[in-house]
Amino acid sequence: MEFGRVADHELPLVDFTLPPDPAFTLQTLAAANNKQPLEVHVGCAKWGRKEWVGQIYPPKTKDANFLDEYVKHFDCIELNATFYQVYGPDTIAKWKQKAEANPNFKFCPKFSQSISHIRRLKNAEDITTTYYEGIMAFGDKLGPVFLQLSDNFTPKSLPELTAYLEQLPTDVPVYVELRHKDWFAVPENKEAAFSLFKRLNIGSIITDATGRRDCVHMMLPTPHAFIRFVGNGLHPTDYARCDEWVDRIASWKDQGLQSVWFFMHQHDERYSPELCDYVIDKLNKKLDMNIHRPQFIGKEKGLFD
Repeated sequence: MEFGRVADHELPLVDFTLPPDPAFTLQTLAAANNKQPLEVHVGCAKWGRKEWVGQIYPPKTKDANFLDEYVKHFDCIELNATFYQVYGPDTIAKWKQKAEANPNFKFCPKFSQSISHIRRLKNAEDITTTYYEGIMAFGDKLGPVFLQLSDNFTPKSLPELTAYLEQLPTDVPVYVELRHKDWFAVPENKEAAFSLFKRLNIGSIITDATGRRDCVHMMLPTPHAFIRFVGNGLHPTDYARCDEWVDRIASWKDQGLQSVWFFMHQHDERYSPELCDYVIDKLNKKLDMNIHRPQFIGKEKGLFD
């Protein structure tokens, strides 16, 4: 992911501190009054990474078997493949079959760019129907789905966003990622968007990218967190940022958070499994959990024992 990238020499100048929880989020969590154990998922964005052969995939693993190997290490994937192509039920059923080896595995498919970026949510009913017909083939392996709006999708298009979200099926959790700066810079726009999400029981995506700190909005319209973390090649700040996220998730848990989806991105994806392992290890210790950690070739356990 290149979103929010800055030059390496600029990293020490960035204030990575997570903003305090807004009243909006505190109200959402308090109203949830959750007494159930927190559901936690940590994963990557793609399984088709050749860089992981010899790292977490066995040497000589063929591309066709990458997903078979991925599900041995993680319990979810932020499925970006569906952004570039609308897949039919037959292909998705094959992916589901490969994931059967992991009973807890979930696919979190992104809405097609044909819907979000090309038609910009207008006259997209037919593509949306086809998209849902495909992803429903995941069955019990289907996690939440997410709609990423483009950098140039401005608050002027709030009517189109409202109309589109109102007609979506309600039986599959939906999260929305806002990117245009005016959603965050203008308080009225921010209030309108996140109030809409709360009314429709739609989650918001928090994107933690170096050069776009406004996207770290910390607004939770539902008691569920969907975090897209963009690291910088295992720079020391990556670990400090992850530590702060673990602390914040623990705080949200105490206030009523029901689930968290934490997806790891790196500008160079070879580093994503390693930082995922770091996050999982920290979450396990902080929350007294036992999330399965990725296993690295030549290592009996994860990197951070």
